Amino acid sequence: MDFTFTDDQLTFREAISRFLMTEAAPEMLREIWETDAGRSADLRGKIAEQGLTALSVPEHYGGLGMDDVAWSLMTQELGYYAIPDSLADTAYVITGLLNGLSADHPLKASLLPRIAEGSVRMAIGHPINPLVPDAPMAEWLILAQGDEVHAVPREQVEVQANASIDASRRLGQVSWNPGPETRVVAGEEGRALWAETLNRGALSVAGQLLGLAQRILDLSVDYVAQRKQFGKPIGSFQAVKHHLADIASKIEFAKPVLYRAAYALAKGEQGADVYVSQAKLACCDASWLAARHGIQVHGAMGYTWEVDLQMFMKRVWSLDPSWGDRAMHKSRVAAYVLSDQARLGPGATFEE
Repeated sequence: MDFTFTDDQLTFREAISRFLMTEAAPEMLREIWETDAGRSADLRGKIAEQGLTALSVPEHYGGLGMDDVAWSLMTQELGYYAIPDSLADTAYVITGLLNGLSADHPLKASLLPRIAEGSVRMAIGHPINPLVPDAPMAEWLILAQGDEVHAVPREQVEVQANASIDASRRLGQVSWNPGPETRVVAGEEGRALWAETLNRGALSVAGQLLGLAQRILDLSVDYVAQRKQFGKPIGSFQAVKHHLADIASKIEFAKPVLYRAAYALAKGEQGADVYVSQAKLACCDASWLAARHGIQVHGAMGYTWEVDLQMFMKRVWSLDPSWGDRAMHKSRVAAYVLSDQARLGPGATFEE
């Protein structure tokens, strides 16, 4: 099978990258993160104007109607430019959950157009995540009670703020009282929605981690080209070259794994769980190695607030266990690989 991105997907990615390059520079993000809210309504509005929040909203609700494959490119850009993961939670993960509801469900008509235009901030609390990103400032929260999916207004939720090593994250521990008025779906339908949402959340984080790994690599390459020892740029030393080459290799090996998982999720393939877990693990490995080698080539100054590296390195650390830690995703992959139904090898990558 010839798997290639469409011209629309690649053009949209390029446009978003150019936009974030100027509107989300590290010095601008630092100023935003140092405010009490840690968010910029102006930046959020500009991102919405670019169409990112409308990416997977159906066209009849004012969106672009793209799928998980397009988001596998967009989440990399969000990671590369350190955009808070809550934007992807609303525009990608929550939108995917709402798209999974019945066509006539009133929640779709009330929320999807607002997501597309960027006028609503939402948060999602899956049972696998103990804390909810952006819960303190969300207008609506999508929360779980067993197999039930609940849409809860912010005024009905108590949020206890929780600090993060990542200065951009605004995490909260939520408490609330579920009731019939907040219940969206339950039973088998709710269980299926939460399972798909877990996959979509893990894929979202995987893409962001891959973008973070690439940003750390680019920062490290720039740094070692300028930093000198013994009269030479440290990038000319073989040990430093090996560190950076290892990161680049991990990134290149993780990309097709991410794209395969996005394709499986978009097509509703039966083995999507395994592909998503494999992608999460591959992208975690790439970003973790990038963070470790990045700080090694920068030295101790890489931890300081003034150096850009720390912004992306801390984001890697904080996102790594989100939407399922490594043990959980390894167990899903192992259960498949060791089963009698496992289809392994290059010939089993795509069905004809």
